[in-house]
Amino acid sequence: MVRLGIVMVCVLVPRYFGKSTTTWCPASTSAALSAPTTSARPPVFEYGTPSEATKRIFIALAPDGEATGAVQVRQEEPCGSSTVKIAKLDAAMTRQKLGQHFLSDLNWRKRILQTLNVARGETWLEIGAGHGEMTELLARAGARVVAIETDSQLAEGLAKHSASWGDVRVVPGDVLQLDLRALARDGVRVYGNLPYYITSPILRRLFALADRIKSIDIVIQLEVAARIAAPPGGREHGYLSALCQFYSKPEIVLRIPAGAFRPPPEVTSALVNMTMPGERATLEIKDEPRFLEFLQTCFGQKRKTLRNNLRGLASGPRIEAALQKYQITPKARAEELTLQQFAEVYEAIQVA
Repeated sequence: MVRLGIVMVCVLVPRYFGKSTTTWCPASTSAALSAPTTSARPPVFEYGTPSEATKRIFIALAPDGEATGAVQVRQEEPCGSSTVKIAKLDAAMTRQKLGQHFLSDLNWRKRILQTLNVARGETWLEIGAGHGEMTELLARAGARVVAIETDSQLAEGLAKHSASWGDVRVVPGDVLQLDLRALARDGVRVYGNLPYYITSPILRRLFALADRIKSIDIVIQLEVAARIAAPPGGREHGYLSALCQFYSKPEIVLRIPAGAFRPPPEVTSALVNMTMPGERATLEIKDEPRFLEFLQTCFGQKRKTLRNNLRGLASGPRIEAALQKYQITPKARAEELTLQQFAEVYEAIQVA
């Protein structure tokens, strides 16, 4: 049995059907990487021409005759004139879309599952389900999974494959546009492998449903994870830290190497667990949107002192009186304050 390697895949071609015949049999796996391949019957693509396809497509066979990666193949004849039938090539299985890095390493997926402590019968809202890398594990663990996927091609494939996994509902759409309140039951838990560039907007959407959410577990860039979990007093502590800690208790539970993903990102990732509620439960803020605007103003320019950042909200004497009342130095910066101190200053400015 021979093993040929995938040398190149045409990313512009989403689906492929047909036959291809190899006319050269490599003596080793390493030789396969440079093996010439011809086609006795040009493959037929939904898009593109057969000539372009034959230039760019190579076929993968594992030692047992099964396909590797996203290419499904079956060996029909012995080496020398090996005819292989390619059932389907879905380019979405091999390309990075919308900033997504798919968690392809099964061992890392299992480690993540262990940290989630999934209980049978509970509902999980999964964001960025992809090919179902974690969807299947969640469903087979007994969870009811509502899987959101913005890529329509991936969502279609996921709906077909997930039929045998358990209680899975695939919802095509953008998580920033969908009515999450209609999808999230009380006590829902959230898992997401989030595109790095929209981590904050997604979190803000989830926090709007904080009363319904039991926990949020997300795979994100380690640098962002460190900011989310950073306590007051350090330079990493900022508005995102305060926002997340207002709604949850964040903790970095796993550091995940780039090699666990396909395609691999250029940074290390992390799994962050955010158990609800956060300090919001004890602060008893009456007007939360207004308090969060106040909080954002406090962190508006991190190089400035808290007093200077607040000048647009209140007069100098009122700000100084509030800081003095709670023994906060006039030179203090926002990163030094706890949420309790922010709440006190906020209330003092409002009633002064």
